[in-house]
Amino acid sequence: MHPIERLRYVARASGAPQAVLVRETAGALGSLANDAAGLVTACRRVLDRHPATGALWWLSAHVLTTVADPDEEGWRRADELDDDPTVGELTHALPEDATVCVLGWPELVSEALTRRGDLDVLAVDALDEGSGLVRRLRRDGVDACDVPVAGLGAAVAAADLLL
Repeated sequence: MHPIERLRYVARASGAPQAVLVRETAGALGSLANDAAGLVTACRRVLDRHPATGALWWLSAHVLTTVADPDEEGWRRADELDDDPTVGELTHALPEDATVCVLGWPELVSEALTRRGDLDVLAVDALDEGSGLVRRLRRDGVDACDVPVAGLGAAVAAADLLL
């Protein structure tokens, strides 16, 4: 697949996990490693389509500022993201039988909540993502409640922890 077509695929992807977006973007950007202007343009276009995907900002910053090979840097960062211990650490840090309030669908937080299974989750429907998270958590056996944005204050007050 041509690198530009691969970038278009990544740009059009919605709802994909950040690690998948980073790995696909790293592969596409790697083929532009010898074209600095093309690399900048490609990063800008991907970020325009995914402005709230922090991992893509992180990848782009590292690829664009490396003094070494941008291709190697992209793959190194994708591997680093795959090895991220955040989910495991959060899973162990969450208090037992707690009521947890989350805003939207935070990807890593949702993985930790699913692993625990003993928590009650109040998912605030920020950016129209909360209801999807509730469906996924319920499917995985986690008690979860969809909270409209107007109920944010009450949900936070009722929760033991806000994530």
